[in-house]
This record gives sequence, C-alpha cells and structure tokens, in this order.
Amino acid sequence: MQEERKIRISLPSKGFLGEKSKELLADVGFRIYSPNPRQYQATIPRFPEMEVIFQRPGDIVHSVRSGSVDFGITGRDIFLEKRDDNGQILELHKSLGFAHCTLNVITPKSWSEVASISDLKKMMDKLGRPLKIASKFPNLTKQFFDTRNDLKFNLIAAEGALEIAPTVGYADLIVDIVSTGTTLRDNQLQMLEGGELLKSQACLIANKARLQENDAVREIAVQLLEVLSAFLRAEDRLAIFANIRGDSPEDIAEKVFSQKVIGGLQGPTISQVITREREDWYAVHLIVSKAELHAAVREIRAVGGSGVVVSDVNYIFEEEPEELSAMLKALV
Repeated sequence: MQEERKIRISLPSKGFLGEKSKELLADVGFRIYSPNPRQYQATIPRFPEMEVIFQRPGDIVHSVRSGSVDFGITGRDIFLEKRDDNGQILELHKSLGFAHCTLNVITPKSWSEVASISDLKKMMDKLGRPLKIASKFPNLTKQFFDTRNDLKFNLIAAEGALEIAPTVGYADLIVDIVSTGTTLRDNQLQMLEGGELLKSQACLIANKARLQENDAVREIAVQLLEVLSAFLRAEDRLAIFANIRGDSPEDIAEKVFSQKVIGGLQGPTISQVITREREDWYAVHLIVSKAELHAAVREIRAVGGSGVVVSDVNYIFEEEPEELSAMLKALV
C-alpha cells in the first residue's frame, strides 16, 4: 500500500510574488523554514504534516490541477489563463492583497486615431487584414476578442518581453500585464479605453478532489481560509479606545451613531468607567479603517471624547468567512 504523502503547498520560487507569499503565510501562522535558498522544498515547523514546494507561477497551476500539489499561491491572471476546464482547481481566495496588476490591450502611441477598443475596427480596415495580437495569455485574449464580432484577428502566443513586438512588426498590438505603467511609457505604448481584460492579484488555489477525499487536506484549507480572511479583513483597520462623558450607554451610543465614521463593525462596545470624582464617563471601543483615523478622532472629540488610544488590529474573525462557505458549498 502506497504511503500517503505530505500535504503540499506550492509557492512561486522567486521574485516579489514568492517573497510576499512567504511573508503572508508567516503573518497568519504558517511560517516557512527554508535553510537552503537553492532547495526547492521547505517545511512549515508548526505543521509537520505539510511541505512547501517552490515552482514557477504557471507550473503551480498545472501541479494543483493534476493533484500532485494540494494548494498553491500564484497570480490570478496566471490561474485564469492556465486552469483548463477539467474542474479540478478551486479558487479558495481571489484577493490576497499583493501583486496587483491589470491585463490590458496595448497599442503603439503612434496609433493616434485609436483610443478605445471600438477604434480598432478603423485600424483593421486601414491595414486591410486581420489584426496580429501577441500575448502570453492566449486563452484570455481569445475569450476577450471573440466577443468583438466586428474584429478579425490572428493570435500569436509569445514569451519574453512583448513591448518590442509592435516596433519590430511581428504584432500590431499586444495584450499584457500592467502594474506601474512605466514600461509602457518607456516604449511609447498606450492602454485602450475598454481594453482591460481583468484586474489581478495573488490568489490561493487548491485541488478539488484532494479536498473532497482527504480530511487532513480539508482541515488545513479550513484553517488557512479562517486565518487569511481574518488577517486580510483586519489589515487596513485600527482599534480605537476612548473615554466619552454621558448619562448612559444608550446616550453614548446615540452620540456615536450621530457621526459618520465611528459606528464600529456592528456598533460601539461601551462600558462604564469608575472614576474618583464619580463623573459619568464611559469607555468606548471602536474599529475604523486606517484611512479614516483622523476623521474618527475629530468625531470622538466632537461628542466629548478624550484619552483616545489607537492600536493595530491583527485579526477580525466574524461568522463563517464567505471564502470558507464557498469552498464547502463547492465540495458538496
């Protein structure tokens, strides 16, 4: 009888995507131990039943689809391009909060009369032939252009730097990833209005059959989704503690709800402060977004608050995360 292998999670082997993947897992309690950076395997000391495999982002999708790896973190653009139609990959979490980019239709700036997707018909008519489109994402590109009945095109599956393709003439336009836009500007290229195929960031994927058939794999998935969802929900939030003078908890709540920012998640947590002077002070605990901190402090002062203390929030656990609910539903 073949021995059951360890539970495997595959991460990008190098670059920003790989480093941020390891950092995120460490933040949620899945710290990776990799003593030799040249090795393509590592461990997670807290979970001895797991092992880490380092691969190229595209290979991660293939490994998860085949079931040789249970979980993977890769770019969502790569996952959607390479997932195939066999139904064996579940996207457990589509927004891990890093590696943000977009997949766009890109043309030379010299095409001054072309500013949007609808203008491509004019260029095709001017050229007198189908448009030549180069992309590392042939499947997503074909899906996008197949919806444009007014356009005829020949798709060129390409690797390497695509920015030079329009200049040397082996393609008229390209479909490629854009993050900062610097490369486009440097190469005299432009994105077209209506030409965004998708917004992408890092995502967590898993093999469906392994989740259905192996209790240990499914339990790891549950734990991963619980802590990832709670961590990401808390990432841009702050906890505020403040003292507010009032006649009762209900009076304090009314003051808080009269403001725009300081309402909390479901509402404020209010408790009485016992003072030497026997004044009516109440302690209020609130959760606000980091972007709204200054506004929150102003609102607290406006309702008579003082002694404002602010701290980071590591996790916000609510009822069952929607990502976990979606996974469990997909496994039925």
